[in-house]
Amino acid sequence: MSHPFNPKRALFLDRDGVINKNRPDNVKAWDEFEFEAGSLEALARLEATDFSLIVVSNQSGIGRGQMTAATVDAIHTRMLEQIAYAGGRIERVYYCPHTPEAQCTCRKPSPEMLLRGRDELGIELAHSYFVGDWVDDVHAAYNAGVTPLLVLTGRGASALEQIRAAGLPPPPVFKNLAAAVDWILEKERIPAQVGESE
Repeated sequence: MSHPFNPKRALFLDRDGVINKNRPDNVKAWDEFEFEAGSLEALARLEATDFSLIVVSNQSGIGRGQMTAATVDAIHTRMLEQIAYAGGRIERVYYCPHTPEAQCTCRKPSPEMLLRGRDELGIELAHSYFVGDWVDDVHAAYNAGVTPLLVLTGRGASALEQIRAAGLPPPPVFKNLAAAVDWILEKERIPAQVGESE
């Protein structure tokens, strides 16, 4: 059910390179998981907002046999515990376990995981944001009708180069998740912005 004057909105978050440090060989166990500087505090600052927080992550290491889905689930359980302990919350964690070669429908830049969040939580995508560190995150956001934000942690600097090289207009760019969250909170405090299309 739609509430046009009080849209239910989400902040979609990529995981590796946004919440935690990206590893070229993938995060394969909890002892390889390291939060990005300021990310826990940033998520805690969102606790008092009406944003639903949804993680959407490509985890092709499962399809490559680097780790099992059970291992990834266990990593996410620990991640959610740490976020909650720091005063934050995540409502959903979605991930695609497939390799790019599998040509699945869920892997970003497909918007499927964002659309799943819309359907399960009643999210108004036009009022939502997606913070990512890679080109596929930006495309997934555009494909879902969500406002993309790019952080320079993880692979963000390389993504920005690729976006510019392709002649595409870059999304708003931030040093890290904390800076992106600061911008969102400041922007959303402006009453005139509410309900306007970007």
